[in-house]
Parts: sequence; C-alpha cells; structure tokens
Amino acid sequence: MAKSPKPSSEMSAVDLPEVERILDFMQTHGLEEFEYERNGFRIRLRRPAAVGSASAPRSPLVEAPAPAASAPSGPEEAVGQAATAEDLHVIKSPIVGTFYASATPGAEPFVKLGSPVETGQVLCIIEAMKLMNEIESDVAGEVARVFVENGHPVEYGQALFGIRPHRKT
Repeated sequence: MAKSPKPSSEMSAVDLPEVERILDFMQTHGLEEFEYERNGFRIRLRRPAAVGSASAPRSPLVEAPAPAASAPSGPEEAVGQAATAEDLHVIKSPIVGTFYASATPGAEPFVKLGSPVETGQVLCIIEAMKLMNEIESDVAGEVARVFVENGHPVEYGQALFGIRPHRKT
C-alpha cells in the first residue's frame, strides 16, 4: 500500500490496522472483493485473482456445456437450471455472511413467496462482520423462490431469491 507524501483530511479517517485486519479476513476466507462502511467512511478492497493459485474461485467462470440429459452436479447448478426453467431473475449474495429474512427476530420477513417487489426494495439483510447489509431487488416482479433459510450462512454469489420479472405488454 503506497503512502501519500502529505496526509489529507480524508486519510486521517483511515484506520490502517483495521484495513490490515480486513485484508487478512479476505485472505483467510478467499474473498476477491470486500466493501466496508463505518462512521461515514467507505472503503472497497479488491484483490486480483491469481491464475492457477489456491485462492482462485472454486468453480470456473466459464464451463463447457454439459449434455442436456445430465443431472445437475451441485446445488448452485440446480438453482441455475431451476431458475432458467421458470424464467426467473436470480438475486445473488454480494458478500459472505448470515442471511436474515427480517429486520429483527420475530418480525415479519421483508418478502415472502408470492410477494410483489419493486426495484430497490429491501429483500433481506446479510450480516457480515457485525455490519447489517440490506440486499435490494434489482428488478420489479414477484418472489417466486426463496433459496435460503433465515439465519443460515451464505457465500458470495449464492442464490438468495428467484424473482419472476414483470413483463411489459
């Protein structure tokens, strides 16, 4: 990390030991990207993916097409095939954390199966490092599938919801 010759007022808000802890956390959990906000200061960290290293993503981004008659090889592929078959828009987790369907324990969930949703509407919360991150819908439609149970851990890129988008007539 390069240092500026003169510290600016923005740099005084940076807690370098905390950034180092976040970088260690990213390394430990194999994260390629991490966003963090605290006291009005926002930081986004991104590591370049090393080709052929152990920290490379577990599944390749481009796969050879499988024969149509084959069964799904894993849960994510099964979710993708089900969503494609139902013509659903899949909302995926942008971070690693714990999925919460409501704002507080015992409260009504943000959305249920069959709920109408608008673009920008909060669907759930993912807690990561004691921060509550609201996950919003990027399409308007109806909740057709909920892929995660309340209180369960989620991985980066894991399917959370299947939204049946509104069709323009």
